[in-house]
Amino acid sequence: DNKGPAEKHTKTKNLAGASSKVVNANPQETSASKNCGKNLSSYWLMKSEPESRLEKGVDVKFSIEDLKAQPKQTACWDGVRNYQARNFLRAMKLEQEAFFYHSNCKEPGIAGLVKIVKEAYPDHTQFEKNNPHYDPSSKEDNPKWSMVDVQFVRMMKRFITLAELKTHHQAHKATGGPLKNMALFSRQRLSVQPLTQEEFDFILSLEEKEPS
Repeated sequence: DNKGPAEKHTKTKNLAGASSKVVNANPQETSASKNCGKNLSSYWLMKSEPESRLEKGVDVKFSIEDLKAQPKQTACWDGVRNYQARNFLRAMKLEQEAFFYHSNCKEPGIAGLVKIVKEAYPDHTQFEKNNPHYDPSSKEDNPKWSMVDVQFVRMMKRFITLAELKTHHQAHKATGGPLKNMALFSRQRLSVQPLTQEEFDFILSLEEKEPS
């Protein structure tokens, strides 16, 4: 199963009032994240659920169409509660691009492109008791969880399905192609994943081709 957990929810966001200061009591972790970002790439894949699903009475649905409907087509990417995914958020830099991936739905796959318009800062949902992503162990003076702001760039020219990506991944494992080590298949549960330049370019090239 490649659905991955729900880690995107923007019904309670407050972009205007959000602090841009990243509070982190562990400088080693920050520098490690930065180095990790350099070694990885400038490209990402970010999963969100396009279909309604209630979690603690709150709908966690957030599709690329929902992002397009936001003011300035911009939203904070909150609700990530996996340490590795959080570290990837912290490694993101302004203007880096990410694929917006629809997960936990009938037809998972890549729907469009977004860019990072605000680097990591504390995720406000960790402190909201009525939020499904509330974390009572996280403290205001040392928040555990971060988020970034993303802005809609464009829809893919065609929806690139998980099944199609998987076909290429399997073929590339045998031939040494660009998707041979893609995190989507080696680390399925991660809602935020790095992409290499080769992976990003290959997936973009699929837009121009008929589904294989």
